[in-house]
Amino acid sequence: MSVLVNLIVMLGMLVVVPAGLLLVDADAHPSIRRTWPLFALPGAAALWLPRGAVALALAALYALGTVLLAVEAPRRLARTHSLAPAEIAVLTALVTPAVAGVALVAERGGYELFGFTLPILALTVPHFHFAGFTAALVAGLVCRVVAGRVGQFAALSVPLGTLLVLCGYFIGDWAELAGALVLTAGMWAVALLTWRDIRSARRDRCTRALLACSAAVLVATMLLALSWAVGEATGAPHPNVTWMAATHGLGNALGFALCSVLAWRRLKEITA
Repeated sequence: MSVLVNLIVMLGMLVVVPAGLLLVDADAHPSIRRTWPLFALPGAAALWLPRGAVALALAALYALGTVLLAVEAPRRLARTHSLAPAEIAVLTALVTPAVAGVALVAERGGYELFGFTLPILALTVPHFHFAGFTAALVAGLVCRVVAGRVGQFAALSVPLGTLLVLCGYFIGDWAELAGALVLTAGMWAVALLTWRDIRSARRDRCTRALLACSAAVLVATMLLALSWAVGEATGAPHPNVTWMAATHGLGNALGFALCSVLAWRRLKEITA
């Protein structure tokens, strides 16, 4: 893994996921929230070690934490009995880090899981922290606040797009392109509602700035993701992996994910 990708993944493991879990519900999933650092810290350490037994063991600890988080999804469903669009998005957020955890174990162990190369597995880890966990969570939060069909569309299309992208890993580039189209549409809907409805209703300058940044960055980063998917499917010129990590990956991590969780944390404190 490159240094930049490692730093992006660390941000997801150590900051974005635990901060995001605090936004789900005040009293939801207390056990995994309290114990998350016990899994995330070994996972972060595994990123910097050479592939082998030690890195594999530390990655396995992180994967265990993501599986425990995924188990919270059926428990939550049994408790809420809700499949409203916002709730579907939240359930998706709880499950997707497990995909990243499994990919991390395979990559750190040097095993090409399902035939995927180690670089692809390495990129799967940040993808399912940000395009998976964070995107679904924020879409769900937006849908809760902004009533209407656009919010429901965002909350449903982000999980659907993420699932299609995952299926595209196995089916082929055209399925991944379909997932990118759906996911881009969903994230642009999130950006629109964030800018138009949520940001404009806030008087606090810092919160408004964070929301504005997250919305603006989404437009650019998802356009990059779409250009990548089109290029992979059709052979058209498109950015290489290094460029995508430095633009799409870094932009989503800092401009969208970090700004979003900080802004929603501030909104939660204001309304508490």
